[in-house]
Amino acid sequence: IGLAALGQKPQCNIAIFCETRAEWMIAAQAGFIYNFPLVTLYATLGGPAIAHGLNETEITHIVTSKDLLQSRLKAILLEVPRLQHIIVVDSKPTSWPGFPRGIMVHNMDAVQELGSRPNNSKEEPLPSDTAVIMYTSGSTGIPKGVMISHSNIIAGITGMAERIPNLDETDTYIGYLPLAHVLELSAEMVCISHGCRIGYSSPQTLADQSTKIKKGSKGDTSVLKPTLMAAVPEIMDRIYKNVMTKVEEMSSVQRTLFVLAYNYKMEQISKGYSTPLCDRLVFKKVRSLLGGHIRVLLSGGAPLSAATQRFMNICLCCPVGQGYGLTETSGAGTISEMWDYSTGRVGAPLVCSEITLKDWEEGGYYSTDKPNPRGEILIGGPNVTMGYYKKQSEDFLVDASGQRWFCTGDIGEFHTDGCLKIIDRKKDLVKLQAGEYVSLGKVEAVLKNCSFVDNICAYANSDQSYVIGFVVPNQKQLTILAEQRGLRGSWEEICNHPEMERDVLRILTEAALSAKLERFEIPKKIRLSAEPWTPETGLVTDAFKLKRKELKSHYQDDIERMYGGK
Repeated sequence: IGLAALGQKPQCNIAIFCETRAEWMIAAQAGFIYNFPLVTLYATLGGPAIAHGLNETEITHIVTSKDLLQSRLKAILLEVPRLQHIIVVDSKPTSWPGFPRGIMVHNMDAVQELGSRPNNSKEEPLPSDTAVIMYTSGSTGIPKGVMISHSNIIAGITGMAERIPNLDETDTYIGYLPLAHVLELSAEMVCISHGCRIGYSSPQTLADQSTKIKKGSKGDTSVLKPTLMAAVPEIMDRIYKNVMTKVEEMSSVQRTLFVLAYNYKMEQISKGYSTPLCDRLVFKKVRSLLGGHIRVLLSGGAPLSAATQRFMNICLCCPVGQGYGLTETSGAGTISEMWDYSTGRVGAPLVCSEITLKDWEEGGYYSTDKPNPRGEILIGGPNVTMGYYKKQSEDFLVDASGQRWFCTGDIGEFHTDGCLKIIDRKKDLVKLQAGEYVSLGKVEAVLKNCSFVDNICAYANSDQSYVIGFVVPNQKQLTILAEQRGLRGSWEEICNHPEMERDVLRILTEAALSAKLERFEIPKKIRLSAEPWTPETGLVTDAFKLKRKELKSHYQDDIERMYGGK
């Protein structure tokens, strides 16, 4: 009501640019009730992307935090001419001097105060009205706003909730992932709709060992003791590594016991049995890392490696529901059943979705493939969103019966029990383990400009945290460099020399940084290829476009070497 008093009108967009905290959700619920479509932006977006989102959606009111106002928003205020009101969720300071004319900064408390006065009637939203315009980190650099309606959200959370057994008000959920991400927003909406408590945390304060927790103090999970948690694979990998390091430091007797218990439990759960004694004696300590009460871990956002998933099942004594969905499908698609302990799969379609596989000829994936049908994943249902804000897209379709479908660009295969496995990606867009998107084509285009490079193929595995590259070096430049280094030998020997690899990597890194590539986009390791890539070798097309699949299998040994030691 306070927002309405400040002139915010129904069906006019309002932006939330804030860290995950209770105030984010309170502002969002206010928007839902009063029919203000919410525009959400990642707190990690750069200045130009934030300005683009705010201008495209014609924002006049924005809800933000003190930190983000100072670190991100202040610098771009003049680029967002329509902005008039900034609502800061922190209670202090209460006065904000030094802002451009025409911009008013309010504290959330003051706005709530305004709203407590009896005033105007509210406009109920229709199911088809836009609830959220969620900006995704776009492959092309400019983020796209996905329009999610009220009915899309209801469909998505209904589908997700159905896979989580016995959700009720005795559950406690810990929220720490960005709420501007569809995984976190839909998980929290599932909780709110079932009366679960939500405690707000951050990745830096999650556990006793977290970076911002003083030694000897308790992390948020130890205090809150949550029963539900959503996690991205990167966080689970971190827990996995932490525990494994501790296991290495144990005495040999303790270590032997741990390994024995681990292997025994692995065998038991694969047969469908539980191991209460092992859980109590050996794994209770590991379980207490996340507060000791977690009963379901939801994993999404990127593929979870089999080793980490197994580790979570065994040491945290709880099922891991691996899910698959996109902003464009309101976060819903598939989630694995809690009793399904198989790895590498994302489960069966949720009750809100249908999934079909479409043949992709270039990639050689067909619905007629044996033993399992394969193809591009198309998701259809009431959870499929209304498209991109002010943009036409061929990725959204409507079938003869009026159902909406989204073409995901991911390649999947269906197993005989109806579960889906993601096996490839149509575009050369790869999501790294921590959730950053890398457009391999963009990285290649930048690095091809380097005089040492005749051709380059960037490669990244979704369960790894860095990019690697295969480079066909320029013979003339590399030979000169080798002579300067006093290296003699055949062309092949020069290319295989570790020192040459290091030198070229250094030159490439400098070129990448001067071309303003992000750190995570720059290859951390490279392999120099003495043989040029020609259509005859089958590694490139007749138009000399890279054949990623062939290159991957050709350099499989090198990929394993460069990603080794994990």
